[in-house]
Amino acid sequence: MLMKLQLALLVILLLACGFLYQFTLKSSCLFPHLPPYKFQQGLEALLGHGRSIVFLETSERTELSPLVSCAVESAAKVYPEQPVLLLMKGLNSSMQLPPNSTSPALSLLLAIDNVFLFPLDMKSLFEDTPLFSWYTQVNSSAERYWLHVSSDASRLAFIWKYGGVYMDTDVISIRPIPEDNFLAAQTSQFSSNGVFGFLPHHPLLWQCMENFVENYNPDIWGHQGPQLMTRILRVWCKLRDFQEVSDLKCLNFSFLHPQRFYPISFLEWRRYYEAWDTEPSFNDSYALHLWNHMNQEGRAVVRGSNTLVENLYHKHCPKTYRDLLQGPEGSVTGEQGPGNK
Repeated sequence: MLMKLQLALLVILLLACGFLYQFTLKSSCLFPHLPPYKFQQGLEALLGHGRSIVFLETSERTELSPLVSCAVESAAKVYPEQPVLLLMKGLNSSMQLPPNSTSPALSLLLAIDNVFLFPLDMKSLFEDTPLFSWYTQVNSSAERYWLHVSSDASRLAFIWKYGGVYMDTDVISIRPIPEDNFLAAQTSQFSSNGVFGFLPHHPLLWQCMENFVENYNPDIWGHQGPQLMTRILRVWCKLRDFQEVSDLKCLNFSFLHPQRFYPISFLEWRRYYEAWDTEPSFNDSYALHLWNHMNQEGRAVVRGSNTLVENLYHKHCPKTYRDLLQGPEGSVTGEQGPGNK
């Protein structure tokens, strides 16, 4: 009798422990520590295959907007077998959020199996690259566009070291990108740096980092970003206008047609916030760049508005749509950030 009682108590104890463990994993909104199961593998081991999807937050912000949440969630949905990384400067090396952080977006993202958060340590990231000497000498407080410039540098170093696909945090993924090595055309003969992908140690990215330092001009917005990519692209490729919706091949990488990521140009960015009689299919696109940097007037993504952007959220990031979007009386606007170009 005593043995049966002891066995029953043991079973109850094991069930209680299992419940508490699962509760802890799913309750990051209640605890300032990030769930430990998301960090059992180090960054190096996680990136071993060079096929990660990478997002960066180079400000100290830890309260993520619905737009950032949608970008990361949609990537995780499109690439379920690949790690989706969000590197945040505001996350310290002990994997802890600030005590006052209550971001529902972080809780939502951490509950997705293939989403991982890591601290962004720029000094360590730039080691063994041409960017290290620049970073250790630059006076960031005197830089007009430091958040953007540091983001431009970080994405180059990260993809060169580890490989994968970099995306700005206002890019909504809709289908897999079939290329390993690519740049994305923003317009004909002009490259974006909001989306690009390469296998580790691709020489084009090394040349980009060298040019970043040699031709550094922080007073011109985009000089270290899309303009830099375009300068190097012209060295590697004999550029010509795109024919129909076909990509260009340049040595050992592709230059992808503007329809792949920019079917709506930056001059027409407001169309994302309008209701369409017939919505576009985006059949030729892999992802959509929402041009959040242009949204200086703070246009909102509103539940029930039937705008193109609301419908994109509903289809491609349904958890963000369900949990983070509000209706007309409590609209949520996109926050400006260095990854939202």
